[in-house]
Amino acid sequence: MVNGLMGYKRGMTQVFAEDGRWVPVTVLEVGPCTVVQIKTVENDGYEAVQLSMTEVPVHRVSRPVAGHFNRAGVAPARFLKEFYGGLEGISVGQVISADFFQKGEIVAVTGVSIGKGFQGTMKRHHFRGGPATHGSMFHRAPGSIGSSSFPSRVFKNMRMAGHMGNRKVTTLGLEVIAVRAEENIVFIKGSVPGSLGGVVFLYKSDRVGERSGTKAA
Repeated sequence: MVNGLMGYKRGMTQVFAEDGRWVPVTVLEVGPCTVVQIKTVENDGYEAVQLSMTEVPVHRVSRPVAGHFNRAGVAPARFLKEFYGGLEGISVGQVISADFFQKGEIVAVTGVSIGKGFQGTMKRHHFRGGPATHGSMFHRAPGSIGSSSFPSRVFKNMRMAGHMGNRKVTTLGLEVIAVRAEENIVFIKGSVPGSLGGVVFLYKSDRVGERSGTKAA
């Protein structure tokens, strides 16, 4: 079986645990995902399952992509994503829904973090800044970035002001609080990366290696 599914981030709320404590959760709309292609070691050099999500009209995809879906006998979709895992019990055209996840499982969620635009060092890197009193002339400045005579340049990876957010982020060790299979809803304890309506990837393992990115059709 594959090790994950695609979904959308729908927002946050809170639920009450059995002992009466309230738990903050993120609401994810997971799937349904359709199996488009099964990759094997013999044909492709590795094992993976290609899933699609969110059907679109045929005229919204290119002719090569439409042919790819047509060969599989499934409707064109907006997103294609490969997931690793065993191929047992998987067939082209199979639909995998939110009941793929179970309450109490530990998962990892990957998404694109919210973009913050160009930010200074205090917001981007949590610099404490200088004295707030009058006359210090040093409040929110970044400070020194190197010597002038040697090496007469700025070292790479220096923490400076710049573009913040809008990057791929994976959060590990998240717990599935509840699953509503009939609504394709999964409640994840805590926060997950991404903005409302953003695409996220849920993996059953809390340790995620290198994954291929989402391919928009």
